[in-house]
Amino acid sequence: MSIYAIVQVDVKNDEEYAKYAVLAGPALAKYGGEFLVRGGKVKVMEGTTRARCVIIKFGDMETAKKFYHSPEYQEALSFALPVSERDYKFVEGV
Repeated sequence: MSIYAIVQVDVKNDEEYAKYAVLAGPALAKYGGEFLVRGGKVKVMEGTTRARCVIIKFGDMETAKKFYHSPEYQEALSFALPVSERDYKFVEGV
């Protein structure tokens, strides 16, 4: 079953966050992740959101978790977490 990472991000420092993006992309590719949504305009119909929304597709939950906990992605996160507020979750597809 496909798994989707749903990520919402408010970035406080674009220059520092760019260092995350440089490392996160190759880590994502290594684990077979595919960007379905990467930024773009958001129109909130109900509730709230953050400035950036990202949806990533993975083949299964195990692979998604391996990606998230991988040394490559953890290195990327070391640049992102200090300069952003993020909501990051994995959701099973239908």
